[in-house]
Amino acid sequence: MTTTTKKYTLTAALPYANGALHLGHLAGVYVPADIYARFLRLRGEDVLFVCGSDEHGAAITMRAKKEGISPQAIIDKYHGLNKETFEKLGISFDFYGRTSSAVHKETAQEFFTHLYQKNEFEERPSEQLYDEKFQQFLADRYIVGTCPKCAHTEAYGDQCERCGSDLSPDELINPRSVLSGEKPVLRPTKHWYFLLNKHADWLLEWVKNGKVGNQQLHNAADWREHVKGQCYSWLLGGLQPRAITRDLDWGVPVPLVEAAGKVLYVWFDAPIGYISASKEWAASQGKNWEDYWKKDAELVHFIGKDNIVFHCVIFPAMLKSYGEFVLPKNVPANQFLNLEGRKFSKSKGWVIEQHEYLKDFATFANKEDALRYALIKILPENSDSDFKWDEFAAAHDNELADNLGNFINRVLSLTQKYYQGQVPAYNTNAFPELRTELKAQLELIEKMIANYQFKDAMTEVMRLSSRFGNAFLQEQAPWKIYNQEPNAPIIADTLGFGLEIATLLSLLLYPFLPFTSDKIRTMLGLSSCADLEKIGVNNYQNLSEIILKAGHNLGTVEILFAKINDKKDPSRAQLLEAQKAKFAAMKKQFEAEEAAQARAEATKPKEAVSFDEFSKMDLRIGTIISAEAVKKSDKLLKLQVDLGSEIRTVMSGIAQHYQPQNVINQQVVLVANLAPLKIMNVESHGMILMASDDTGKMCFVSPTIAISSGAIVK
Repeated sequence: MTTTTKKYTLTAALPYANGALHLGHLAGVYVPADIYARFLRLRGEDVLFVCGSDEHGAAITMRAKKEGISPQAIIDKYHGLNKETFEKLGISFDFYGRTSSAVHKETAQEFFTHLYQKNEFEERPSEQLYDEKFQQFLADRYIVGTCPKCAHTEAYGDQCERCGSDLSPDELINPRSVLSGEKPVLRPTKHWYFLLNKHADWLLEWVKNGKVGNQQLHNAADWREHVKGQCYSWLLGGLQPRAITRDLDWGVPVPLVEAAGKVLYVWFDAPIGYISASKEWAASQGKNWEDYWKKDAELVHFIGKDNIVFHCVIFPAMLKSYGEFVLPKNVPANQFLNLEGRKFSKSKGWVIEQHEYLKDFATFANKEDALRYALIKILPENSDSDFKWDEFAAAHDNELADNLGNFINRVLSLTQKYYQGQVPAYNTNAFPELRTELKAQLELIEKMIANYQFKDAMTEVMRLSSRFGNAFLQEQAPWKIYNQEPNAPIIADTLGFGLEIATLLSLLLYPFLPFTSDKIRTMLGLSSCADLEKIGVNNYQNLSEIILKAGHNLGTVEILFAKINDKKDPSRAQLLEAQKAKFAAMKKQFEAEEAAQARAEATKPKEAVSFDEFSKMDLRIGTIISAEAVKKSDKLLKLQVDLGSEIRTVMSGIAQHYQPQNVINQQVVLVANLAPLKIMNVESHGMILMASDDTGKMCFVSPTIAISSGAIVK
């Protein structure tokens, strides 16, 4: 058992209590965090795993106004729903709090006051957008307008969700209030700003090298590159003071007399929710919360990539400013999960919500771990990934049913058949080469989990089932030996080793597939891994800890995973087909709407240009003298165009409208003075003008009579 006194504090991003959570949230934050928490607990570590509802975001008040109900009604509904769904999916929080609690209010206000007394804030007068109809100052999310960087017309005052750019309300083009839809006006107000710029130097050193002063706090090489990269973009661009108060009527009141009517900015208040949740948990357990946040505690934040700056720049600066708090040892932020090739969108219904999945698959055996496994296989650890129903079914049937389920069933059924369900007396040193290989495999798995490589670790665990389980049984074929020599020792040795692998799998799967782990251990006649957490399993390589003694009685053998594509029982396949049909229909509708919008945009008159601007274009008649398809492209043709005085190479996106052999000798209009552009590693010199209509049909713009190549179009 582990004897260290070290404490681990794991936090999972606080979800807004304004709606149900979807699979992107599970894959991005909560399943990875749960894997790590269960892994540490199984080793006997002292772990505190906290989360809770963020109940003060602008999104909550916006939804409340839209539905005509109170913010409290919104947060009560979705706090309960999300908490219950997490429990059903096996997300093992030690405490799931809420930022509307009295403890959180007290903690957040005390934190503000402490930093205020240390002169970490600066009071500044400013002008802020104000909705005259609703008589309310507008926080960032209450303002929408056109993004100055990508021209998206529905960008928020703090971020454009199309291009991902961080924005401020004064950057938006044509801003309007989300409350009234009208253009807001500027009115004077004042706010308190956290002086982030004071912390720029040490934050950069901490992110880059893991050091603060002479203290080595973490190994920077262990941090994911996209996490460090996003931090650098802020730190090297120059940190600015950040307003941490808002003119709102919902949130934690600013504890200053002169700040009446103002609340703490949600991204100041929300991460303090990790601390207040820890306080509430510690009070219920008779423990000291400070042990998990100070001294030698190890703090790890599990978040999505959209929260990196808050957890790697702003919150660490707050913690260090306060004093005594530890800084995060790691922030293994995941990137985004898409659905069938498209971003999740609640507003469009392009989403699989956690509680809806559980409802739709209510009759689906082991549905919780089927989902967890599908998500773990595609965790967006270093790049965005995609959830697809066909891949969900394939992984379930081929890997969970045919690999893992098949092995567990075979080894237990054979033991039931040959030894009446009791572990036989066997040579625990049999198959020495395989045992050496197994030890190396277990060391690899432990190392991967410790380094937050959960997707790869899951792959290696499943390899244990295939290589040391099914393949081993097939090679030994004890059923063949039994027919000739029922009492041969090799049969007992084979099944004994197989039961060791099954027991190991019950431990290894616990962080990933806890429900499956419990089922395997019940079939093995063992207590659950949750019971083992109380004593700790030192490490997976200590095989003596998991060897079942001869004579141990096994439990009843059951099917772990019933296949989806089962001809004898089509009910599971029908459930899946219904989901596929639903999203296929939606996708077809979206594509039609997007195509119509694109055609409308294409036919919309462009802004007027002066004659001088137009005259800068050098338009000439060219004759296509050769054409060929471009490898790895279904849109491009590589053309040689005769301009009279020279031959130009031009890459043109016309392959879906013309065959190469049909464009030879075709006369076209070429923009001859367009700057060269490299396309598919070919330098293109010019652009051929094409006409298109709202059906997508395209054709060349050509002279009505033959004319000399190089003739000027004017």
